[in-house]
Amino acid sequence: MTEITVAALQLAFTDVVEENIAAVSDLVREAAGKGARLVLPPELFEGHYFCRTQDEAHFARALPAGEHPVVLAMQRLAAELEIYIPTSFFEAEGHHHYNSLAMIGPDGKVMGVYRKSHIPDGPGYSEKFYFRPGNTGFKVWKSPFGTIGAGVCWDQWYPETARSLMLMGAEILLFPTAIGAEPHDPDLDTSRMWRRAMIGHAVSNVVPVVAANRVGTEHGQRFYGHSFICDERGDMLAEFGAEETGVLTATLDLAQARAHRAAFGFFRDRRPDLYRRIAEDL
Repeated sequence: MTEITVAALQLAFTDVVEENIAAVSDLVREAAGKGARLVLPPELFEGHYFCRTQDEAHFARALPAGEHPVVLAMQRLAAELEIYIPTSFFEAEGHHHYNSLAMIGPDGKVMGVYRKSHIPDGPGYSEKFYFRPGNTGFKVWKSPFGTIGAGVCWDQWYPETARSLMLMGAEILLFPTAIGAEPHDPDLDTSRMWRRAMIGHAVSNVVPVVAANRVGTEHGQRFYGHSFICDERGDMLAEFGAEETGVLTATLDLAQARAHRAAFGFFRDRRPDLYRRIAEDL
């Protein structure tokens, strides 16, 4: 089996975790009803995007994967619907805190946890106050239809993220996100840049990309949606604008993408001997 129907969810959130779990669950069920076997919700969908300010009270939100209500709820749902649900959550491990993603399989078990590698720090996105840089390294997960690779939000801007996941065998790239207005510059709309960066990953790696973002305004901070699914050529298969709420679905042929990837020769013609400068911390 090389064809897979995937889904990206786009919606606004309250700051009540139970309400958000219910809203996401409804859309997951809708996606599964449309044939999706892999359903991607947005980043940190447990509540409002709390990283816009630095407030130590928010650390109380963090829990281990095995105790976190959104992970537990998505585990139950994944097992019921027999689907994959990559689930973003605020993770606590001892005294450490991470922006993490639990890859939940169709048996309801957590296949592994990825901790966000690149942590932003800027007006409206003060994530370094809350999250330690991930210590898992990039991760991929095998499935019957192909190997899944995932980054989280700020990871998506880095070509190194996408290429590293591809070199680990990824055949589809997922990016759950929480991104919107830039408080320091109201005239800066990064939504076009955001999409172009990920479409560039699709083209330069010949791989389908799925991106899920939130919408709505939270404490004056507007999130701009524009979730999408594109194929290995970077062509849009499904996309939302800035305000829609709902489910995007598309059917991907990963065998076809694999053939196209080989034909383009990007991995054949790589020159790792020339790339050492990339890995130097200078």
